Amino acid sequence: RLVVWINCFFSSRGYNTDYYYEYTECDSVGSRWRVAIPRILGTCSALPTPTRGTDCSFSCAAGEFLEMSAQQCTTCAAGSYSLGSGVRFDQWDTIPAGFTSLATYMDPGPSGEESQACNSSSWTPQGVYLESSRDECTVSLVYAVHLEQQGSVSFSYQYPDNNIFFEFYVQNEQCQEMAQTDDQKWIKLTTNGEWDTHTVNLKSGTNILYWRTTGILVGGKMVKPVLLRNIQIEGVAYTSECFPCRPGWFSSSPGSSSCQPCPRNTSSHKGAASCTPCPDTQYSHEGWSQCKERPPCSEKDYFQIHTACDSEGKTQVMYRWVEPRICEENVTGAVALPPTGEREACPPCNPGYYNTDDSTCFPCPPGTHSDGTSVCEECPAGTEPVLGYEYKWWNVLPSNMKTSCFNVGNSKCDDMNGWEVAGDHIRSGAGGSDNDYLILNLHVPGFKLPTSLAGMTGTEFGRITFVFETICSADCELYFMMVKSTTVVESWEGSKERQSYTHIMTRNASVSYTWAFQRTNQVRRYISDVVILYSVSVTNVQDGVASACRACALLSQSSQRPGSCIPCPAGFYIDRDTNRCQECPPNTYLSGHHTYGEDACLPCGPGSKSNKEHSRCYSDCSFSQTEHNRTLTFDLSSLSPVASLTIGPSFTSKGTKYLHVFNVSLCGHQGKMAAVCTDNVTDIANKDMGSDSTQFVNSVDSFICQSTIIPADGRGFRMALASQSISLADTFLGEMATGSCQRGRSAVMTIRCNPEKTDRGKLTVPSACPAGTCDGCTFHFLWESGSACPRCTQDDYHQIEGACKGGVQETLSVWNEPKLCIKGISLTAKSSAPCEAIALWLKVGVGGGAFLAVLLVSLTCYFWKKNKRLEYKYSRLVMSANKECELPVADSCALAEGEEPEDDVVYSHKPSLLGKLRAIANKREGDSSESVQLKSSQSERWVWG
Repeated sequence: RLVVWINCFFSSRGYNTDYYYEYTECDSVGSRWRVAIPRILGTCSALPTPTRGTDCSFSCAAGEFLEMSAQQCTTCAAGSYSLGSGVRFDQWDTIPAGFTSLATYMDPGPSGEESQACNSSSWTPQGVYLESSRDECTVSLVYAVHLEQQGSVSFSYQYPDNNIFFEFYVQNEQCQEMAQTDDQKWIKLTTNGEWDTHTVNLKSGTNILYWRTTGILVGGKMVKPVLLRNIQIEGVAYTSECFPCRPGWFSSSPGSSSCQPCPRNTSSHKGAASCTPCPDTQYSHEGWSQCKERPPCSEKDYFQIHTACDSEGKTQVMYRWVEPRICEENVTGAVALPPTGEREACPPCNPGYYNTDDSTCFPCPPGTHSDGTSVCEECPAGTEPVLGYEYKWWNVLPSNMKTSCFNVGNSKCDDMNGWEVAGDHIRSGAGGSDNDYLILNLHVPGFKLPTSLAGMTGTEFGRITFVFETICSADCELYFMMVKSTTVVESWEGSKERQSYTHIMTRNASVSYTWAFQRTNQVRRYISDVVILYSVSVTNVQDGVASACRACALLSQSSQRPGSCIPCPAGFYIDRDTNRCQECPPNTYLSGHHTYGEDACLPCGPGSKSNKEHSRCYSDCSFSQTEHNRTLTFDLSSLSPVASLTIGPSFTSKGTKYLHVFNVSLCGHQGKMAAVCTDNVTDIANKDMGSDSTQFVNSVDSFICQSTIIPADGRGFRMALASQSISLADTFLGEMATGSCQRGRSAVMTIRCNPEKTDRGKLTVPSACPAGTCDGCTFHFLWESGSACPRCTQDDYHQIEGACKGGVQETLSVWNEPKLCIKGISLTAKSSAPCEAIALWLKVGVGGGAFLAVLLVSLTCYFWKKNKRLEYKYSRLVMSANKECELPVADSCALAEGEEPEDDVVYSHKPSLLGKLRAIANKREGDSSESVQLKSSQSERWVWG
């Protein structure tokens, strides 16, 4: 059985045109045979007899190929190249034969079918490199190769965006993944515009290579693609041909292992041994296969610069052509280069520098300072220089700054200035093409805290602040990076108004700050799109210059060096009157860059306290609050351990499932930010990360942080992937915290008392904002817990007294409803006390009432009887009166002894008891009369008295 080799097209040199040679499969001892195979079956006969071939491990050196007829290594001709025992892919006008771009989407649809949204996703050839998909589909570039001996694969790549997961792994012919460490499988990030190389060793036999990317578009921002080029595989037993150089490249000498790009203004065809110069009216860039006509020059083909200050302190504006110059000046419609401008005064030196006689700026000597317009002066006693960089005048580029140009497609723009100085600002230059990265770099050797701050335990060693503006008509983007960690600190897209940005350094290390500006990802002409940098300042720079002096703490007069500056201990400020170190008041903290005066000690927020060093404020899980003349005491110690909240799942536009995971450190830990969110964790449940993977984990320490988790199920990954870890709260403000995105993110934690919940309770987000935030700036959380209830006091219960039974009365304590307290005091035990069936007050009341009733009845009877007698006497007097109504003189008003009344007295009405009493009273006064009707034997008449 014959082997169909991966390279099945051979040179016809030395071959019979009717047939070609091929090797059989290697046997168990590593031998094989060379056989002749007709190019068209049945068209020829008398083929050469099979002969023993070379050993299976045989290979030629680089620059040679195996000539099959003689089975000897032969040197490649000029215009071609060979890797000997390897193969290289560096031309990407199309995807080379043998490569396959496979788009997969593992999340099933509602009915279980696979999504069709990724059918158009693939790796895209871009000439000199291969570009990955920009969406969230999983796209694999696959290549299968059979190695007769152990070998390797290496490739160059750009991987600037961690919103794409980029992995490389190898499988065997049974689709079993080869053993790889995490650093071999997961590709490291690169700085924007820089290429890196990744190499993995391969075993003999069949190796299936996978380059796989998956975009994470959770935030809606377009991701930057992964770029591949120069894929080289070593370990192929032999190559039976030399590969011709691609158009625009050449190899001038025989036996080459690679080809070189043609210089600018030259071109070449495929397999060229040299490059052909372009005519004067045409041009070409490096690596072009043909020349193009030069267009007429326009305003976009030149730019202005400011010359360096001369000995007279003058500068002037000059104009230069954009290099490489591709336009034609001497044709119809072309513009000429403007003349040089008039001389004008140079701007002053930057703060910390002084001007010499020849108008050159030099840094002030150590211990002195200057504002840039005057000579350097020593700092007064009791002060020290404020070291740093402060650049706001841009006549020349500072010595610690460099500018360069970098092209993604490896087009040469290194000899251009990426940025140009312009007096009161520095701006991006023209570059070679619009997809160039225009780079400005500032090197900082390290940071050194001022003497007065050397004893502080805070995390701020310095800060960089710059003022910038972008003016764009296309999709430009500005990156601010720290090259030490190849990390993009911040980026801005499109036009941005003039604004300031500050980044705080929390580690003392040498670092290079980089500004990279790209007009567009496409190759177009947007020369007018610029970024303007007005000023840059860096504080606490080691070996920096001083623009001013600051007060420092002094030694006492009794010391050996009175008046010398000393560092204040942690948590101390410098007293304005004595310049001595004083400790901050309780529950205040020191700001990181200011210690002069007591106002440097900032008060902690409500419900918080400062740590021992006065470096930060935190909650110790307990606080008290007074309202309505009652003090509520809370104990949140049960909420001290870090709590996690998982929200989701949510889905992107293409159906990618993701989760939001929040970690919360509410209180305790002596102010340490114990909530940690990590990127690329293998298991969010137990965070089981081995030594090989920990170096690739980016972590965020905070009070509240958030990570976006892509679950392992459904996307073809064998691990859960975490990305976009951000801090939501790194400063404890107190019971309430507000802010806006212009000042960063903020988080509001509402703790609600719910005695029915456990001590740990339940952490939730508002139903109206399922992601925890509605505006992306302020995050809201609700934590219902029994621990959020205040401690119980005597005001939280009342006592109920029972009925008196058998001379005993019980008293029971009961919680007020609803009960909204925990722990604290306990209910008092049930108590009993002796009692009587009838109360004493009831006895006294009943006795007093009975006595009054008897007294009233007795008095009533007495007065009634007396009244009857008086009425009778009166009636007798009336009856005995004469006709003239004269009353006879009565000797006595009483009846004689034994005399009985003869007439009856009839009242005209029956008075009530009260009326009778009134009548008796009136008769006693003697000034009133009463009308009575008398019944006798005489005729009736009315008598009025």
